[in-house]
Amino acid sequence: MSDNVESFSTQSKTLAKEGLWVNNPAIVQLLGLCPLLAVSNSVVNALGLGIATLLVLVGSNVVVSLIRHQVSDAIRLPVFVMVIASFTTIAQLLMQAFTYELYQILGLFIPLIVTNCAILGRADAYASKQPVHLALIDGLMMGIGFLWVLVLLGGTRELIGAGTLFAGMDLLLGNIAANWQLNLSAAYTPALVAQLPPGAFIITGLLIALKNFIDKRLKPKPTETVEKGSKRVRVTGTIN
Repeated sequence: MSDNVESFSTQSKTLAKEGLWVNNPAIVQLLGLCPLLAVSNSVVNALGLGIATLLVLVGSNVVVSLIRHQVSDAIRLPVFVMVIASFTTIAQLLMQAFTYELYQILGLFIPLIVTNCAILGRADAYASKQPVHLALIDGLMMGIGFLWVLVLLGGTRELIGAGTLFAGMDLLLGNIAANWQLNLSAAYTPALVAQLPPGAFIITGLLIALKNFIDKRLKPKPTETVEKGSKRVRVTGTIN
């Protein structure tokens, strides 16, 4: 029993590390870049799409794992797409019911979650081969990994491009977040390029470069081995 608990704990830590950092779907696998770049011009937009994607990813992973032994290889991918589409529809209806204005702003990008390669990729590469509890953790960690990059990108673009932060959070969280907006100094001139597609590409590239720099600094340096004893000297030519 203790061995099983220890094994589960180790697997959970590995999945968390993979999803949140090492194999992050947004800045490592570079999946789902269309919504990542198009919607992340503010924190509220990024958070709304990120939460919807997280719910779809977790739900589809769990269902795919449950039916993995009942679905043949011939129809595997169409079935996975149908599962993802079902959870996307659920997320879409929930947003229409509770955050309708934000749903209108995000527009087509909510239904396009169906085509997000990160979700289909995890369903096919991991959830279809693993038990439910591991598939659930994988979906959760990959979803949170995508979410934090999306929110960080949205916050950076909003701050640089509009001079605000957390604007319109009441669209997602209601009246409790009505006064959350932060404004930079009136002397600050917003850089409009950050709100445009080129700015999204530039900031995403900088995030990827920052991650690679951090990984390089954290990577242990190889230890040099020094040979002990005398070295054999090779002599060529004639010795008189």
